Amino acid sequence: MTQSVYWNRIAEKAKQENRPFFSLAPMEAVTGSVFRRVVMKAAAPDNFYTEFTNALSITHPLAKEAAKGRLYIDPEENPKPIVQLWGNSGEDFAKAAKEVAKQGYEAIDINTGCPDIAVIKNHSGSDLIRHFDTAKEIIDGARQGGLPVSVKTRLGYSQLEEMETWIPFLLKQQVPVLTVHVRTREEMSKVPAHYELIDELVQMRDAYAPDTLLQINGDIEDYQAGIQLANEHPGVDGIMIGRGIFMNPYAFEKEPREHSSHELLELLRYQLDLYDQFVAMGIPGHFAPLQRFFKIYVRGMKGASAIRNDLMQTKTTDEARAVVDRIDPGE
Repeated sequence: MTQSVYWNRIAEKAKQENRPFFSLAPMEAVTGSVFRRVVMKAAAPDNFYTEFTNALSITHPLAKEAAKGRLYIDPEENPKPIVQLWGNSGEDFAKAAKEVAKQGYEAIDINTGCPDIAVIKNHSGSDLIRHFDTAKEIIDGARQGGLPVSVKTRLGYSQLEEMETWIPFLLKQQVPVLTVHVRTREEMSKVPAHYELIDELVQMRDAYAPDTLLQINGDIEDYQAGIQLANEHPGVDGIMIGRGIFMNPYAFEKEPREHSSHELLELLRYQLDLYDQFVAMGIPGHFAPLQRFFKIYVRGMKGASAIRNDLMQTKTTDEARAVVDRIDPGE
């Protein structure tokens, strides 16, 4: 087992149920406290991650207010999410790690896979695949907070062959969990995930860090697909679902069932209510990012594109509720 009590708890529970553990992927402007609680209500995974947060912003006097929304954890959230950090400075990670530990976080994840060009120009995210020394510096920095530090990455920057040096390097850091999105940075999400390389990743983990839990990410739509993938590749410990949640908010349901339009729209009403509570606390929030969720709830409904278009025209939660009430008056 890993040297992390936090991760051992998650892995042991899943093992007792004879399955991999499941996580909701960290997604920019998506996996804040509001949406985490929506997914928790629909069908919860074993753990959640925050939106990815710049390590520097957490303690920087001019940026720390803006970071509050990303770091907010509601008392109802159980388990607490893992905070995902990005950046390029060991010193920034050390300061951030101590701060998030004070705020009650129990685990840190480092992003070394984000393909966004602005992040890469900052020598962060997947650019770290080309800079082993910086990657080691920030892992060591993050550990100064006393929390378990995991890593999320891709197979390589531009070539699949890079995994042959990059993945062993990360495994040698003896992180409790290594999450691999099985594509390169340059592939983005334009090609199918390389499931054919999972067994090789398992072999690397067994050779270099047998106590590290291996979590796979990429093109996994739901719980059933995750179970099948883990069964086909013995040695995989965890499954991370990202964009699948946009296809189905009930993606983590162990026993899938049909959900009515009313159920889906009730979930949207719940998200709108949580959003209002979030903003009322004085935490910075913007309505525009909320609009990206509308498609989740109306997909497959009769006249879905027209409904979504009406929702996209709204500018407040009350306007969005009026659209929902028109198509689903409730009781």
